[in-house]
Amino acid sequence: MKQIVIAEDELFMREELSDILQKAGYEILEITEFDHVADQILALSPDLALLDLNLPGMSGFQICRELKQKSAIPVLVLTSRDQMRDELHALELGADEYLTKPCRKERLLARVSNVMKRYEGRSNLLEGPGFLLDRQTYTLYIHNRSVVLAKNQGKLLEVFLNHGNEVVSKEKLCLALWETAEFIDENALQVNLTRLKKTMANLGMSGQIVPVRGIGYRLLPEGGTL
Repeated sequence: MKQIVIAEDELFMREELSDILQKAGYEILEITEFDHVADQILALSPDLALLDLNLPGMSGFQICRELKQKSAIPVLVLTSRDQMRDELHALELGADEYLTKPCRKERLLARVSNVMKRYEGRSNLLEGPGFLLDRQTYTLYIHNRSVVLAKNQGKLLEVFLNHGNEVVSKEKLCLALWETAEFIDENALQVNLTRLKKTMANLGMSGQIVPVRGIGYRLLPEGGTL
């Protein structure tokens, strides 16, 4: 059964959405505490996140950005904000659909179904700036082509994608490569990072791996800053 997480702070609306989607055959998970909403959704790893923009604390825009930086979870924005600029901004951040409230049940279910179909078979895919990575085979999809990365390069890229724009410590990188961080081999780590950077450059990938002195490394999108 497909799982949908609903991030909606209005109780009546949340209950109505849950009822509609449960009757349509989906398993529903509700966000009721609105601290660290993105982390909660990532931990649940649903087939779809139904996201309001006007949430307490962090805005839906920020949550959408974080979800898309760290996962391939599809996001359907359902909000009372009907300004074109809000819709365009949400779509720029990676939202897969944008609906305004109130919304007819039939339209909601049709959009949910369409998004689900688009993502069938993509549960193993991680999204990066302009590319997708299959974390099982380390196949990289970019510029309408596919390339199978060397295992260590795939492992490193997977770690960076799982952390979004966050700094990844040397310990975490070593753990991904060699399943231990007891002894950090700086030279071996540098060799593997250099190989990944060279592959990224050869493929015309927009992101870049940059060092953060004394801590580790991070993957920045093109034009990003520390």
